[in-house]
Amino acid sequence: MKALLLVSELEDYTISFASGVAQHLDVVLAVPRRRYAHLASSFDPAVDLHLLDWPRHRSLSNPWFLYQLTRLIRREQPNLIHLLSNSTLWLNLAVPFWRPIPVVTTIHDVEIHPGDMETRTLPGWAPELMVRQSGHLVVHGEGLKQRVLDRYAKSADHVHVLSHPSILRYAELARRQKMTPREADGTIRVLLFGRIFAYKGLEHLVRAEAILKDVLPNLRITVAGRGDDPRIFQALMGDADRYDIRNRFIEDTEVAQLFLDTDIVVLPYTEASQSGVLNLAAAFGKPVIVTDVGELGGTVQPNGLGMVVPPGDAKELAAAIRTLADNGELRNKFGTNALQWAKGPNSPERVGGRAAAVYREVVGSC
Repeated sequence: MKALLLVSELEDYTISFASGVAQHLDVVLAVPRRRYAHLASSFDPAVDLHLLDWPRHRSLSNPWFLYQLTRLIRREQPNLIHLLSNSTLWLNLAVPFWRPIPVVTTIHDVEIHPGDMETRTLPGWAPELMVRQSGHLVVHGEGLKQRVLDRYAKSADHVHVLSHPSILRYAELARRQKMTPREADGTIRVLLFGRIFAYKGLEHLVRAEAILKDVLPNLRITVAGRGDDPRIFQALMGDADRYDIRNRFIEDTEVAQLFLDTDIVVLPYTEASQSGVLNLAAAFGKPVIVTDVGELGGTVQPNGLGMVVPPGDAKELAAAIRTLADNGELRNKFGTNALQWAKGPNSPERVGGRAAAVYREVVGSC
């Protein structure tokens, strides 16, 4: 069986997912050269990687690209096409030409996150149309499946749940380069990582730090990633000198060092579906504190990956940070669970096996 995967972004997710599926069946992956060329070595060798001159949304060369892509599909003759994201525009026009090959689309976020201006640049009808043109859908949790069923006219047996696989490549990079964590000096380092938009809950982390100003003097907070400038909350900070703010794109080696050095990874999101950051933290064996939004609480709690607090509650967030800061044994327990989960039930190979089973079910039903 052969699956052809398509995606224009989501590099970390795509590397993990495609490499995992390739352990179970033939995988052809078509992605933009400009985003993936430097990551080619990160894929499992079993992935048949095609780096395409994939134009941006506003480019006039998109019709020619769709023609070339359709030729690739006809040449490869896959049993199934899987769009790894519905955040697309022009691919909507090509889907009718791919029939009768079944099309599966993954919906990472049923609704756009508050403050996510990057995704909002795409016309709202585009991802909606791709969902409606797809015979089957994939989501990352049972709660998201119910939201999709409520929103779209799909039968329950056409919406499949596959967890977001662990992101292992940064931990593997750290091992290859023989990187080491900072020396223990009594400091408790907390990391908020990723695109810093309104839904990431930075304000609540800042308020939690202020609550802990006098009771946890050894606390240090790193906020790393592009997006909103964390300094807009400086007036709310208990001690601005406790912050390491890196408001920019973070290169791979720096990402690995950040996760090696941190003691706790926080995801104080006010709204979410799932999180790649959670799957990255687990690969480093780091305990997390998450808010109970989307699939975060339902992933962290049953797998013993860390602590779960209500969204928007700075006091509870502060209490959780202090609990983990004061209890190294508990941090180690959560970290051990996280690493076992990342390399076991949520490893790319295991998630890929479940995806392969979904593909066979889809093809068998056509």
